[in-house]
Amino acid sequence: MKNRREFLIKSVLGTAGLALASTSLIKGAPAIIKNYNKPNSKINGVQIGCITYSFRSMADQSADATLKYVTDSGISAIELMGGPAESFAGIPESNMDKGRFNELGRKKRDGGQLSADEAKEFGELQKEATAYSNTVADWRAKTDYKKFEKFRKMYKDAGVSIYAFKPSAFGRNNTDAEIAYGMKAARALGATHVTLEHPADDARTLKLGKMGEVNKMSVGYHGHTQQTPTFWDTALAQSPRNVLNLDAGHYIAAGYTDIMDLLQKHHKRILSMHTKDRQTLANGQHNLPWGEGDTPIVELLSEIQSRKYKFPATIELEYKVPEGSDAVKEVQNCLEYCRRSLA
Repeated sequence: MKNRREFLIKSVLGTAGLALASTSLIKGAPAIIKNYNKPNSKINGVQIGCITYSFRSMADQSADATLKYVTDSGISAIELMGGPAESFAGIPESNMDKGRFNELGRKKRDGGQLSADEAKEFGELQKEATAYSNTVADWRAKTDYKKFEKFRKMYKDAGVSIYAFKPSAFGRNNTDAEIAYGMKAARALGATHVTLEHPADDARTLKLGKMGEVNKMSVGYHGHTQQTPTFWDTALAQSPRNVLNLDAGHYIAAGYTDIMDLLQKHHKRILSMHTKDRQTLANGQHNLPWGEGDTPIVELLSEIQSRKYKFPATIELEYKVPEGSDAVKEVQNCLEYCRRSLA
């Protein structure tokens, strides 16, 4: 066993091009072995992360499969969607046709007229959704948080840390108990903040901020093209636990050109930044492969690096996956773009 261990140490050190004669390097060998063959997406001081929503097109959404997508992409830190962790923890499954529910709901929201049959179908789906929400709330009230700790360990052992958690637990229809559950689950996962869409409701952000104070969890508000330079101001003033889950791509698509000023102003309250390449309002707002849009990704990463900002840049894959590729390959491409930008 001793000879085998010495061989492994020498092999790792040799591969790394290090001299065995160096005492300090020999002392560091166990750490090298511990991290051998694990992802590392911290590039020259900048943590590049990924939201697991990026892998939504992959067939298997289990905890194990999601972990493999992350590690195969070369990512070592993530913003975790609720699905993989909650399914791992035993959340009841829904038999509702979520795709159809979302399709009809989107049509109604966008001003489309539902036919009589569609209206009836949507009504039935709404009843199913309400019943399932009640079932989930009951399950969350009895959750064993050790399952989330086990999930955290599984990911950590593979070289992946979880800095943010995004379960569907913080909406207007969720109970206070569910909000507390989401925050406690995030703590068990090792996250520094939970994330959600900004509710555009001052009373709601006040409530979430205060519950964050009680549960020792920061609340990161995300936005799309409704983001403005003052989008988060009220929430930030309400509680030190209210923070930014900035989306750089959507901010650019909204037509703003002052994103560097925004970073300088709020860098202490930005806990993560979604990164994607969108066109400006004038150019059509499309999501494009990185380097083809108008989002100044290179400049943003350089700003984070030079000013030593602490928040991660979160890859969010939103452009159409090309034929013959998949989400993992495209996240790899995004990460490589970051490596070249920070070289």
